Amino acid sequence: MAIGKTSIFGIAGVLSLAVLLAIGVPATAQDREFGGSIELIDPNVLRVCADPSNLPFSNDKNEGFENALATFVAEKLGRQSIAYSFFPQATGFVRMTLGANACDIIMSYPQGDELVQNTNAYYRTAYALVVPKGGDLDGVDTLEDPKLKGKVIGVVAGTPPGTYMARAGLIGKARGYQLMVDTRKENSASAMIGDLDKGEIDAAILWGPQAGYYARESDKDYTVTPLVKEPDNGPDMIFRITMGVRVSDQEWKRTLNTLIQENQDEINEILLSFGIPLLDEQNKLIVSKKQGG
Repeated sequence: MAIGKTSIFGIAGVLSLAVLLAIGVPATAQDREFGGSIELIDPNVLRVCADPSNLPFSNDKNEGFENALATFVAEKLGRQSIAYSFFPQATGFVRMTLGANACDIIMSYPQGDELVQNTNAYYRTAYALVVPKGGDLDGVDTLEDPKLKGKVIGVVAGTPPGTYMARAGLIGKARGYQLMVDTRKENSASAMIGDLDKGEIDAAILWGPQAGYYARESDKDYTVTPLVKEPDNGPDMIFRITMGVRVSDQEWKRTLNTLIQENQDEINEILLSFGIPLLDEQNKLIVSKKQGG
């Protein structure tokens, strides 16, 4: 997820630490040196690198979409079991998990990031605007919309939407949420939607999976709109997500690429069941085929 077009995870070799941490992806030089020439994949156990407390992605209670995806992958590959190597997704995550050969796969990782070897992308999403369904902001699909003027909008500090909010003159009344938090104790995305529930903010802007998941978990009805219409002369807002493996694990990558290609519809259904707004290559929302979409 390029300076000029700042990426979410450092596509084209440029790491945007603030954005990386916003979504829980590490970015440090110490994570770069790992891997060897021999593949060390366990043939019987799917060994997964994951955060123990980072919903909607993963947790140690098997409640995240990465947990659900891991179960699906294990079943498709005939693995007898799943073993997790848990470590907070902050500095050192890759080094202490995948790089230490403690596990064999990171279930979601940005395409083009240099810390791992990427599989083919299996979903595409964007930062999204969350507003009360049926309210005066329902239907807004760009931060340049005049309806947002004077509104209190929640945003995670240091993430790409902040640039577009500043350009649109929306920062003055914005409510910022912490970028780096201990997810075992707090969650900025959950807190933001909680404030939206209470009417303390008028709208929320979050990374797509967080926006969709926490909007769905709320007792309120919300519209979640991916922000795909922002100008292309600023930070990227749309990203492709892959699975991450060691650089040495070429056959493992090919195996996962085949699995993704042959099971994309089922993977989509898993992600959609968690409320994740999925985008096709034309930025159109992908809908569940189970619902006749």
